[in-house]
Amino acid sequence: MGNSLLKFLCAKLSYLAAAAAAAGHTHHSAAPQAATDAVSVLSHDLSQFGVTGQVPDRLSQYVVSSKKAQANWYRKLLDAWNEAKPPPNTPEAASRLVIQSLKRHRKADVEGILVCYGLPLPHTDAPVGPSSGPEGVVKYELQTLPVDAKAVADGDTITVYVDAAADPRESANVPRGVHEAALERAQARVAKDSDKEGALHKIITDAGYRVIAGSDNEQILARKYRIRLRGIDAPESSMPFGKEAKEELAKLVQGKRLKVYVYGDDRYGRCVGDVYFNSVYIQEQMLKKGLAWHYVAYDQRPELEKWEKEARARRVGLWASSHPEKPWEWRKERRNGT
Repeated sequence: MGNSLLKFLCAKLSYLAAAAAAAGHTHHSAAPQAATDAVSVLSHDLSQFGVTGQVPDRLSQYVVSSKKAQANWYRKLLDAWNEAKPPPNTPEAASRLVIQSLKRHRKADVEGILVCYGLPLPHTDAPVGPSSGPEGVVKYELQTLPVDAKAVADGDTITVYVDAAADPRESANVPRGVHEAALERAQARVAKDSDKEGALHKIITDAGYRVIAGSDNEQILARKYRIRLRGIDAPESSMPFGKEAKEELAKLVQGKRLKVYVYGDDRYGRCVGDVYFNSVYIQEQMLKKGLAWHYVAYDQRPELEKWEKEARARRVGLWASSHPEKPWEWRKERRNGT
């Protein structure tokens, strides 16, 4: 517990300093660029593997193969890194080394490693994501912590959390009162003062944050976001296939670190965004499985229409019914009391 608390306090002090620097427009102490961090973090992890033979625990959240396979990858990467003259010093060079060294391995695993470190995916200068166009402009990205299945409200809405210390955008915007409450809560937790811990927990959650236990029980201050999947509308829970849609979305996102491209907010205060796990586009999967409609009133992207038509043609999911009810019409009828 003491070691976890020390990590927690160090992390909080780090992003508190980053927030103060941002507020004072002090550029000398600003957080380093994520691209530079990606190379240094990979280099550090490979060095640690050379000493301990252990791969980072977080990698399992991005890849599909076993720990034994992961150790095999890191041996290859460590050898390639040591043989490179000079070693990679840019994200593009590091990405090329990973792809070349693991070219005979599963594509999903190689892409998972790249996403884990924030390195460019093959044949692109940035991780997979939608391009801005006539259907909207991406306002910002979210890199989430692993998603809990209970965070799936229905087939088109999920709640996610973002590490407020690790994300530069978040760390500069955490309210000072939340920082202080998180630090005091950690101290109350050690002192086993449950009343004080509960009061501080309420301050944190009321502000839209939460303290989450990480993989090695360290305490992570995280920002809460409710996400409405852009461009689709799934059956409501009490509609036919509503339960199946919720279960499928939970299966797609449970335990995974997601990338969310946010385009704006809806009238309920949810972020409207495209959701990805590595190169898997979650909305595409929901449409192809016949567990969501293309929400054409708000999104006219032709690929969404195409995926819905494919599911209709195969009569999968809700399309097994000859006349499935549209969820927006179902909601309208209930608002009107009919």
